[in-house]
Amino acid sequence: MPSREHPGLTRQHWQWAALIALSIVLSAAFDTIGLPAGRLLGPMLAAIAMSLRGANLLVPRKAFVAAQGVIGALIARGVPGSIMTTLSDHATVFVAGVLVVTVLANGLGWMLSRWRAFPADTAIWGSAPGAASAMMIMAEAHGADVRLVAFMQYLRVVCVSFTASLVAHWWIGHGPLPATTFHAVAAPSLFVAPASWSNVAITLVLALGGAVLGVRLRLPAGALLVPIFGGVALQDFGGVRIELPPLALAIAYAFVGWVIGSRFNREVLVATVRSAPKVLAAIFTLIALCGCFGWALAHWAHVDPLTAYLATSPGGADTVAIIAASTPVDVPFVMTMQVLRMLFVMATGPAIARALSRRLRRRDERSRAAG
Repeated sequence: MPSREHPGLTRQHWQWAALIALSIVLSAAFDTIGLPAGRLLGPMLAAIAMSLRGANLLVPRKAFVAAQGVIGALIARGVPGSIMTTLSDHATVFVAGVLVVTVLANGLGWMLSRWRAFPADTAIWGSAPGAASAMMIMAEAHGADVRLVAFMQYLRVVCVSFTASLVAHWWIGHGPLPATTFHAVAAPSLFVAPASWSNVAITLVLALGGAVLGVRLRLPAGALLVPIFGGVALQDFGGVRIELPPLALAIAYAFVGWVIGSRFNREVLVATVRSAPKVLAAIFTLIALCGCFGWALAHWAHVDPLTAYLATSPGGADTVAIIAASTPVDVPFVMTMQVLRMLFVMATGPAIARALSRRLRRRDERSRAAG
């Protein structure tokens, strides 16, 4: 309904204005205190607040696809030609890291099902560590309740994002800084001129064109993966430097944060309120277990603890990329682990979900027969 003061403005226009304003305020506040990925967390928190107040703001799908492409280019920038060297130098570490985090996540999904928090298939799909959007698409195709899967997936993303940001903030303030090529911690100004406008143009064509191609090819998380692989190839074989203006990144972060935050509406929370304590307990148990494994990994792989923590963090690769890019860590190590796990989860997720769901259903049937 149009506003009386401004006949051309609807309630939704005012909600969008409030969301944008709140996002800017929160992002600026997080930037001021030096919280990594504040430009992602601010819009995410603003969207959660607006959703819980009943706002029904849907981010245009094209905007979200474009944002995924930009984040894919960001990930590609952090995965230089040394990725194969990094992979060969730490192959055992990466295999162990991918398997351990995946097993821990699926184990906690199994426990949520045993606690009767969610149906078996929903619990397993919702606990998959990474590739949240792809898991939702696959879960819906396999008959799981996609709302509950979205609740589990994005609640974990929010918890992991805030926890990782707080850990990175604490570490920067109290821990030793590792010797990496990434030393800038403060968020850059939004209006810094790029070193090369031609590189910016090529990067944006890669990000947006790759995202569209990934969607048209119907690849799981294709809008993210095609720009990643295209960007790595462009850097390694084309000699082009991936360059993204801070303003373009901030806009992409905002769209990603809004999409994640808008999942947490009243309907989803009412449907899951009884299970929320168990889900939160499982999420923070997973974060703690992955943190313990990261601590062991730091000694095993001889990397700094913050690098190991972010590498084993069970969040989405896009959010971890944003945090890693704004903290002094070994970005190639972090992103190699995250991308490998994302690919492994997408490749094995359906089979794991089906196998565990069948076992859990058989157990329930035996219990009912015995009762």
